[in-house]
Amino acid sequence: MSDIVTLNAQIIDSVKQVHASVAAPEIVRETGSGKAFNFVAQATAIAVQDASDNLRNISTMSTTAIGVAMAQLISSGDIQTWGPVVQVAQGLVRNCAEDFQRIGNQAAEVLRNFPPAQASPLPVND
Repeated sequence: MSDIVTLNAQIIDSVKQVHASVAAPEIVRETGSGKAFNFVAQATAIAVQDASDNLRNISTMSTTAIGVAMAQLISSGDIQTWGPVVQVAQGLVRNCAEDFQRIGNQAAEVLRNFPPAQASPLPVND
């Protein structure tokens, strides 16, 4: 039995044309740029998600602190001690929400300014 396999010339030509099309420098550059954009988009989405997690955590801690401070205020009537605790906790949430908005806006700006892939026409082989 022979180990030599003969391939149809059309198949060989088709494989060569596909290889030339996908390995062309402009195609490699274009797909690389698309991949880079996807990585940047993912990174900015993670940054916004992290900011959202931070806001949720700060909000939980602040709500707890406000609850404890209000309970102490009601039981003691000492507004001088517990009033500032409530204000600081509310300010913390406000600052964190501003950070969240800033991070979201900056992430969107990064994506808007990221250079898009330049489409290049595929060569047509007759």
